[in-house]
Amino acid sequence: MNWWIWGGALALYGFFRLWYDNWRGPLTKAEIDAFFADVQGKYGGGNDPAVLRAFLEADDGKEFVMLNLVQIEQGTVVDPQTGKDLSGREAMRRYSDPFVRALIARGGHPGMVGRKVGPYVDAWRVEPDPGWSIFGLMRYRSRRDLLKLASDPRFAEIHPYKLLGIPVTFSFPTQRELSVYMGPRVWVALVLALGAALLQLALG
Repeated sequence: MNWWIWGGALALYGFFRLWYDNWRGPLTKAEIDAFFADVQGKYGGGNDPAVLRAFLEADDGKEFVMLNLVQIEQGTVVDPQTGKDLSGREAMRRYSDPFVRALIARGGHPGMVGRKVGPYVDAWRVEPDPGWSIFGLMRYRSRRDLLKLASDPRFAEIHPYKLLGIPVTFSFPTQRELSVYMGPRVWVALVLALGAALLQLALG
């Protein structure tokens, strides 16, 4: 048996876990205070900073999944940079595409994204459906990564596109209790094991 094959596969999996998992523990108060001092006045949208602060201060160091419900602007908007007409969906993508790339760089990723195909079928004591377009489940490695993404100066520049392309939205963080889907920790291990086995067979 070529042990270097399996050792290499194990090393690759180790590097993956170093990137995918949070090894720094919960946020500190100093990190949270520095974040709010940095982003003050940079973003609109009407969110209460106290709500976000409470979430960050309750950090348990674990991963979480953000549930996003989004209404995409169906008409056109005025591009704040060029003054030309722009579809609402394109405006949204000018924010969401760079954000998802930055999320992946920090060990996060989309868990599931889907479009709405019908009205509310089970709802009470909630506001009427504003016309949701899509939902998204976004996995974050840690609350620290959420903080780092929110304070990234690149997103202050493109944040107007988010407000133009997404007139209505709400998001809240969740943590998984039950899932039948196989996460990256499992399927990456299986892919590496399969690759190592096939290479072992090829080399005889």
